[in-house]
Amino acid sequence: MNTPIAAADDPLQRVATETERYVARSGWDQPARLFAIVPTLALAGSAPDLAIEDQAPEDLSAVEQEGFSEDGDIAAALARIVWPAAVVGAALSVERIVVPPAAEAELPDDPHEALEHLRTHPGRRDVRLLAAVHRDGRAMCLLRQRAYDSDDLVATGPDLAGALVEALAQTLLEDPAS
Repeated sequence: MNTPIAAADDPLQRVATETERYVARSGWDQPARLFAIVPTLALAGSAPDLAIEDQAPEDLSAVEQEGFSEDGDIAAALARIVWPAAVVGAALSVERIVVPPAAEAELPDDPHEALEHLRTHPGRRDVRLLAAVHRDGRAMCLLRQRAYDSDDLVATGPDLAGALVEALAQTLLEDPAS
């Protein structure tokens, strides 16, 4: 998939950055968290008790989807989701363990042993990835490392997690049943 880049002043990049920082405020060792991305003005119209002021028509807001559970298989969990037309995008935050390529080659076949190997590997790095996609094809990913846990050290780019971006984009396709 050739993903268009969200520009620095792009509403998708702004909402992705705001959402990543929102998730980061809760610390580490979190489950996957899913967000619907909606136009802020539509959100303000449907929830007048929210304090939403001075918003431009293109501004976006993320609404967390309580109860989302990946059950160990992000792709399968996302494959079950179809968003209504009012949702213009989606974002997902996941934490992962990253090890050097040589360590991956040493992984045991047993999934439990492999996870323990990853958890105890001296080259282990904990990361949190937030991927956000828009129905128009734009995408933005943000990557935060636990060892460098600072808002000014978060890596950004449209293709940091191509498979995750594609899986999220699939949730935004038209519902074939409708």
